[in-house]
Amino acid sequence: MFDFLQQKVNETISISEEEFEYAKTLFLPKKLRKRRFLFEEGEPCIYTTFVEKGLLRSYTIDEKGSEHILQFAMQGWWSGDLYSFLTGEPSEYNIEALEDSELLLITKESWDQLLKEVPAFERYFRILIQNNLIATQRRLMGTFSTTAEERYQKMLKEFPDVIQRVPLHMIASYLGVTRETLSRIRSQITSGS
Repeated sequence: MFDFLQQKVNETISISEEEFEYAKTLFLPKKLRKRRFLFEEGEPCIYTTFVEKGLLRSYTIDEKGSEHILQFAMQGWWSGDLYSFLTGEPSEYNIEALEDSELLLITKESWDQLLKEVPAFERYFRILIQNNLIATQRRLMGTFSTTAEERYQKMLKEFPDVIQRVPLHMIASYLGVTRETLSRIRSQITSGS
């Protein structure tokens, strides 16, 4: 079950087989069925999670009952609420499986131990966190400075797999538009206007 994690780690840093074998002892494998929650808003995020197989979504629900999707996490991605994970505070997010998923979970205590015992993992997570910060900033600026159609076109280009696996209302939520707006954009793209 750890093959994909090892592949993704090796794409970012150099790590020995012995170091990776040690790392494996700190993760908890978990299968999460479709429509089940890894955790819900108000609970602390006690794990950061690597997606070996499947698809998760992180979202919040506002006071009007509208969903706002922060992230889709597919195979090879990490998911969680970093603030809640690091502080132990309750999370503002829900993380739900959109497909039957196979996950690798690591607690804060085990994560700290991994960073201490295998310093290469500290570099690995630093790179992941800085890349996530850059992607989040670009997405936020894109929300302010691009049209809904441009955001959808970018998503089509960068995440075509997600578009095929996720219902339209969730894609609309991720893009920050209504389902009707997304349907109109898709029709315009299909008709070539």
